Amino acid sequence: MPQRRVLCLDIGSGTQDVLYHFPDLEPENCPKFVLPAPARQVGARLAALTAAGRAVYLCGTNMGGGFFKAYRAHLKAGLPLAAHPDAVWALTDDPQRLALTTPVVITRDFRMRAFLEDCANLLPGIVGSYKTLSADKDLMLVGGSGSFLYSGKYCGVDGVSVSQALGAKVILVDRYLQEYNYDYLAAAKEALGDDLVGVILNDVPEHFREEAETLITPFLKRRGVDVLGIVPHDPIMFAIRASDLAVGLGGRLVTGAPKTDRLVVNFLIGTMQIENFVTFFKRQKDVAILCGGDRSDLQLVALEGNCSALILTGNLYPNDMILAKAEDKGVPVIVVRDDTFSVAKKMELMLTREKLRDRSRIEHGTKIVQQAVNMTLLKKNLGL
Repeated sequence: MPQRRVLCLDIGSGTQDVLYHFPDLEPENCPKFVLPAPARQVGARLAALTAAGRAVYLCGTNMGGGFFKAYRAHLKAGLPLAAHPDAVWALTDDPQRLALTTPVVITRDFRMRAFLEDCANLLPGIVGSYKTLSADKDLMLVGGSGSFLYSGKYCGVDGVSVSQALGAKVILVDRYLQEYNYDYLAAAKEALGDDLVGVILNDVPEHFREEAETLITPFLKRRGVDVLGIVPHDPIMFAIRASDLAVGLGGRLVTGAPKTDRLVVNFLIGTMQIENFVTFFKRQKDVAILCGGDRSDLQLVALEGNCSALILTGNLYPNDMILAKAEDKGVPVIVVRDDTFSVAKKMELMLTREKLRDRSRIEHGTKIVQQAVNMTLLKKNLGL
């Protein structure tokens, strides 16, 4: 019986090694080559979608791990990510528990079916998952997103329906966006009745705080809604670490500075004359400077002013003097391929969508909440 040729594949997290073995040849003479692993290609694609601010749905068969960092960076950027049951094995060894935490996955196909025909009752599945996860727990927190009254109404999983099915008490956190949503909060009270524990007015600018205390709070109180706290706007809560910024922008850190955990609160685009730039720069704090890689004059001023990060566009690297100054000041320098305008749009998106997962910001936010929220009233209304 003639010997057969054998195609050997060794697929790892970084590369896939290929050997095509001929029985009449020595192994070193057989064709062989190395390619990027599928997971590495997925990671690169995922990083590009993160930089573009796009949602991601993973599908196909399991190709092994290797892109977990890109997956975490996508979530840290505040962007949606879902996975088909066959592909989710690349992210977890316990997909059943993952399915319990996300009993309803909203995909494009799901929406199309919901629009074209009546949705099946999804609440029993949600309640079943909740009962399994809450077993032997003293307290369960169920997070929501979007509009509590309206989001998910098309398929019967709006906030009111879900909370009533779970028999859960509700705390509404209403973020200030140009105006207070007092009508919305009053409507929520009518829908929930005594199940509404109270509301927290969040991200309130200092110059609107008096209106919240003297007008909105008494108005809601007359309608039986307790205002549990007024959380002030704090720019630190919207900050992002320089190292995470580099990942989100698809850039490369070219300094070995130890301060890549510096928080970036805002950014300033350096496209103006140096005199005008200095005027604007002095007014900023914890700011990243975004400019072309060929603007060494602006880069030097930014470093002398101890900016949080220096982001150079156009894939142009800084000169040796700028690199040495950045190392000395401990300022991370990030080089990105895109033009200044495209990077600015990505940064703006990242700063508004950054999730609260950084340890320093969690501790900072904890202090703000402890000072702003009436914990005694909250516990009383929850019956704790």
